[in-house]
Amino acid sequence: MIVDANTAPIVIAGGSGFLGISLATHLAASGKSVILLSRNPPKPSGPWKHVSWDARTLGDWRRELDGAAGLVNLVGRSVDCIKTPGHQDEILRSRVEATRVLGLAMRSLAAPPPVWVQMSTAHIYGDPPSAVCTEASPFGYGLAPFVGRAWEEEFRASVLPSQRHVILRTSFVVGRDRGAGGGALARLLTLVKFGLGGRVGSGTQGMSWIHETDMNRLFERALTDTGMTGAYIASAPNPVSQQVFMRELRRAVGMPVGLPAFSWMVRVGAPLLMRTDPDLALFGRYVVSKRLQDEQFEFQFPQLGEAFKDLLNGNGRTASA
Repeated sequence: MIVDANTAPIVIAGGSGFLGISLATHLAASGKSVILLSRNPPKPSGPWKHVSWDARTLGDWRRELDGAAGLVNLVGRSVDCIKTPGHQDEILRSRVEATRVLGLAMRSLAAPPPVWVQMSTAHIYGDPPSAVCTEASPFGYGLAPFVGRAWEEEFRASVLPSQRHVILRTSFVVGRDRGAGGGALARLLTLVKFGLGGRVGSGTQGMSWIHETDMNRLFERALTDTGMTGAYIASAPNPVSQQVFMRELRRAVGMPVGLPAFSWMVRVGAPLLMRTDPDLALFGRYVVSKRLQDEQFEFQFPQLGEAFKDLLNGNGRTASA
């Protein structure tokens, strides 16, 4: 079977969350047919087809991949949680098992997608205090780098030799609220509105970020540009410190006050009040893609202030698409 890239659909596995809905909306607006694989139908509905799957076992859903123009895999349990042993296990299993079953599905098809784009994480580089990481930097240590390595290793074992494969090591995606959670930016906006959007800990930890428009453009380029292959960092070229990130966010919403939070306060308050892991706020990394620079990818939003200006209105709410 010959796949017509102009009419064949793009399949997004794990497409019901913030990133999936954003990408599906972007691809549909450019005239592409989109199929979302997820446990539950996304809300709100949109110009795409939804097919249910459990992200672990083979089923009829695999027929949607036969003759598809490309596959994007976004599956993975959110890391925005308290890292209990059960949650850590699910964070790892959700990524590895979904990738594995997609690989099994590929091997049962007459015309598997010619390209597979796999999301990964910039957390794979760990939490170096000041170094700027590129694709060539060594991986870090700890839970997040371990999960990132296992995720990418399973992908490399699952992708077909005939498929072009692209890994996008994604940083903090800032985007609009479409009813799919709004991403992590929505939680930070809540803190800012209560005057709590100040320095956390030292405030020097890296905040590597990317505007959702540039994230979607990267996904689209990875799907269509036959010259892209291998691993890329998906992050804007100008990472900032946590202190600068929150200052720019406060400026964008017109909040003059941002009370600081000492490390001990975050370690107590994050699990009790936010039901999340304090390390998400206390650690960070500065990452920049040397490969995208070399391949002359132009970011529409290279500066954080411009990104927030585009995304936020005067009420401090993420704008509707």
